[in-house]
Amino acid sequence: MDSLSQICLGAAVSTLFMGRSVPLKQAMLWGAVAGTLPDLDVLFDAGDAIANMVSHRAHTHAPFYLALFSPLLAWLVCILQRQQQLYPRWLLAISLVLITHPLLDVMTIYGTRLGLPFTDTPFGIGSIFIIDPLYTLPLLAGLIFAMSKPKRSIKASAWGLTVSSLYLLWSFSAQQMVLQRAKALLPAPTVQSSQNLPITQRVLVTPTPFNTLLWRILIMTEHGYYEGFYSLLNGTRDIQYQFYPQNIELRQRHASHPDIARIAAFSHGFYGLEQQGDNLILSDLRMGLRENYAFTFQVTADASMPAKALPRAYDMGTTLRWMQQQLIMTG
Repeated sequence: MDSLSQICLGAAVSTLFMGRSVPLKQAMLWGAVAGTLPDLDVLFDAGDAIANMVSHRAHTHAPFYLALFSPLLAWLVCILQRQQQLYPRWLLAISLVLITHPLLDVMTIYGTRLGLPFTDTPFGIGSIFIIDPLYTLPLLAGLIFAMSKPKRSIKASAWGLTVSSLYLLWSFSAQQMVLQRAKALLPAPTVQSSQNLPITQRVLVTPTPFNTLLWRILIMTEHGYYEGFYSLLNGTRDIQYQFYPQNIELRQRHASHPDIARIAAFSHGFYGLEQQGDNLILSDLRMGLRENYAFTFQVTADASMPAKALPRAYDMGTTLRWMQQQLIMTG
């Protein structure tokens, strides 16, 4: 999730579990700091654009390593605040703040490697967009109320955490409803994809930006992928799919290319590959919509050449207007 959400989550968790044992500002401050720390991995250069992408949400988001780091951070807080007698309470609060960070991140589709060092598999439920105001606002409102009414800070934090958690539960439930709808309304195979009909194991359902009402459906086949959209405000409308063909021979020829193999594994196979002159254009299809993807790279057949991230031509105003039309469109 975005930094503001993680800061609010960390501050709310710390406030709830530190209670009135420390000043409210201290609980909020250290909760916000601990809630931000796992994302500092973005400050380190892993070598090239693709390495930087897949190394985010890795070791700093693994509960195993966070559990090892929590006692040290809690001890540091106690030393700085001269509250050594509160070490057990600070340890509990800091541990929970650190662990809730990757647990929130895994609700997005990006990919969080929770199992390190035991497995390198990236996990992503994908039921919530990376920025969703309806998740963050209850946390923020609870913190603001807690600051205005310190004696009720515990209840305010608990309220914010409860409402935001219920929203996460709603997002997952909505995703499953749309997934079942998508499986029931699989697109008819096109000429290009007729040799490999869509199968339910290759269906991905994710929310469009900033909401959980309009959902994007991505269906991979051997010869390309389908993209469709489904609005919960109009549940009777059929899903209109657009098919985007892919060059199967091109994908097979470059399947062992380190950069392509890395994105293929990180995206669980939801990637696009196109030839553009002497270069290959590699896209993670999970994040973005309508052929405008958040992560697109230029790679060469020579694997020794570093991958380059391509700039994203993104018009938020146009996207939001299109989303509004999709939300209210009638069948």
